[in-house]
Amino acid sequence: MLHCEPINLPEHIYPTHPWRLEEKQFYPRFLGQLETLYALSNGYLGIRGCFEEGAPSHHSGTFVNGFHELWPIIYPEEAYGFAKTGQTMLNVPDSTIIKLYVDDEPFFLPTAKLLSYERVLDMQAGTLSRKVLWETPLGKQIAIESCRLVSFKHRHLAAIFYEVTAVDGEADIAIISKIHYDPDAQSGQPSSPYNDPRRSREFASRVLLPQSCDVFGYRLVLAQQTRASKMTLACGVDHTLVSDCDFSSSRKCGDDSGEIVFSGEARAGVPIQITKYMTYHTSTHSPSEELCARAERTLDRAVKLGFENLQRGQRHYLDHFWARSDVQLEGNPDVENRTAALQRATRFSLFHILQAVSRTDGLGLPAKGLTGQGYEGHYFWDTEIYVLPFLIYTNPELAKNLLKFRYSLLDKARQRARMVSQKGALFPWRTINGEEASAYYAAGTAQYHINADIVFGLRKYVEITGDRKFLYEEGAEILIETARLWCDIGFFSERQAGKFCIHGVTGPDEYNTVVNDNLYTNLMAQENLSYAVATLEHMQRDLPERFDDLARDTKLDLCEIAAWQQAAELMYIPFDERLQIHLQHDGFLDEKVWDFENTPPEKYPLLLHFHPLFIYRHQVIKQADLVLAMFLLGDKFSAEQKRRNFEYYDALTTGDSSLSVCIQSVVASEIGDIDKAFTYATYAIIMDLGNLSGNVKDGCHIASMGGSWMVMVYGFGGLRDYGGEISFDPKLPIELNRLQFSVTVRGQLLTVDIQHGSVTYLLKEGADLAIRHRDKDISLSVGVPVTV
Repeated sequence: MLHCEPINLPEHIYPTHPWRLEEKQFYPRFLGQLETLYALSNGYLGIRGCFEEGAPSHHSGTFVNGFHELWPIIYPEEAYGFAKTGQTMLNVPDSTIIKLYVDDEPFFLPTAKLLSYERVLDMQAGTLSRKVLWETPLGKQIAIESCRLVSFKHRHLAAIFYEVTAVDGEADIAIISKIHYDPDAQSGQPSSPYNDPRRSREFASRVLLPQSCDVFGYRLVLAQQTRASKMTLACGVDHTLVSDCDFSSSRKCGDDSGEIVFSGEARAGVPIQITKYMTYHTSTHSPSEELCARAERTLDRAVKLGFENLQRGQRHYLDHFWARSDVQLEGNPDVENRTAALQRATRFSLFHILQAVSRTDGLGLPAKGLTGQGYEGHYFWDTEIYVLPFLIYTNPELAKNLLKFRYSLLDKARQRARMVSQKGALFPWRTINGEEASAYYAAGTAQYHINADIVFGLRKYVEITGDRKFLYEEGAEILIETARLWCDIGFFSERQAGKFCIHGVTGPDEYNTVVNDNLYTNLMAQENLSYAVATLEHMQRDLPERFDDLARDTKLDLCEIAAWQQAAELMYIPFDERLQIHLQHDGFLDEKVWDFENTPPEKYPLLLHFHPLFIYRHQVIKQADLVLAMFLLGDKFSAEQKRRNFEYYDALTTGDSSLSVCIQSVVASEIGDIDKAFTYATYAIIMDLGNLSGNVKDGCHIASMGGSWMVMVYGFGGLRDYGGEISFDPKLPIELNRLQFSVTVRGQLLTVDIQHGSVTYLLKEGADLAIRHRDKDISLSVGVPVTV
């Protein structure tokens, strides 16, 4: 059920291109949205797509993953075990500002007379570029070109190439390059008419405290420290100037900003080229002096490399990425324009996923990546369920990095379990530093399924990559502690004929909270328990020394394994015999069905217009909870059960979550409702380019972007991987003539080319690979295509 229409970018201003997001004229109507869409990031450092001039701007932003402030969570009514400390990713000093003055007149886009304008996000080059021809008040024509990148190869580095040319005569030129921190920026998002929990926190006082500011030559270095978390930050810029025009420079530096001023006289047709290198370093323990020294070394290396080398490295990185990750679409001629838009949007999604994860290196994946401050830069369950599958099949090392980060939080997860009076470990629902940061337990910390989500991601990674070393050295410890929690939180119920029940939890659907026996939670917990048992039994048999070390370190008792096995075997799965459907949770059918007919579109999302308790009393769904279970654990349901469940729950799903339509599309494909699958797929893929949620100004929906890959590969491609066995059952919608993608399975690169009436499998790298096409087993050899 969808209640919103895309706000399409006008085609004459934003023409469709398969690899580029182009803007053909300055169009401030979409200012906030485009700052998000044009954001550049490498997973550690992110810069919103604001103009170099610093204005106009909806909400400028430069973010460093994991760099956060702490603040006390104040409850009007306190209770035992509530999270105590909030965490918010900070907006750090802006180093992108380059102001231009010609004959003392500022270049300011809203008032400038623009003879030509083009801005381009190039997803093959990894750059944001702009070309402008400006006619000054004196009638002089000034060409302005810029190209910006955030380096994938060099984690702490970004750069801007900036060129100014007086086209038709001499002109006095001043170029001011700044690095600036606005103490008010942390409250910087405009007020919302609603108390929207998806938005970032505002601080009453400045958060970053100045430590030092140094300037010498063309270089500026600032150091700051957060007030409460005591994290340190060093950010610096350096410049090169190339021109045959005569130029001088001056410089100044203060607590919160510094600038280099280049001034001189431009001659007709002679370009003035400035390259600005920007670096950011953060730490939880290193003093600012050390971080400043690191920043200096990064800038030294950047200046030595030069901008062209950085561009080549960026292109090389992306060439490798697209060779293994691209999804190619060819459309029916009747809908060619629509297909072209989907092609661009699909690549746009994959590009932003890469930007969000490529250099996380020991950090998590923020829900908005580093494109905005929505959800405060927190890491959620979205990572393992929506993004990890894409990474596992295309960039497994990046998937492993994210799983290793989860493992690094295990001790804090153990502490969190103690706080909520449970055994084992409970991973935080939302976090940056590993501590729980959710102040709302009903739709937040009660979502214990995050434990099973992490284990599900771990299992998929191991089965698809074959990396059992990671399983035995890190993963097994996660399995033990998560299984302990499930066994402790659940119980064998006499009222349910001795079945193992889990009460008082919230599933992925935040419109049904603190319920008994949520189907998604129970099934995922069952998988968690079973995988823990199977892994430990294998280790005990085949890796006895490692098993003994693990058992000693975790104080594992063998009787625990038997208890986990029993709980898994007797897990209660709620099912209604009369309707022959599974229950989202026990008692769900006893609730009143939401009055969709009399709920106008402007009342969605419901969470912004209705009291939570009013929502909780109804059959209404935000996240496609049970449908997600049918996708992830499809081998636990019959085909008829999937059809009945989908038909019942699809009608109750609001579309209030960006995470639903992709899953609805995949399952609709599986049950044969291809028209609905394509409709849902379209909404999933254009979620951000079409601003379907109305809040793209706050950042991209990275998990939904992972869903864009899933609708193509799991949905229309029909990929299933139960137990690590690869099978395909493609179902191509009539709107598409061809779908092609690649997956990496245990180090072997497989390309799948789907057309109406035929599918071709080609093993490009590896030795041999066994797959299944519908009911047919296929053995593939490298370089030998097989068409069925």
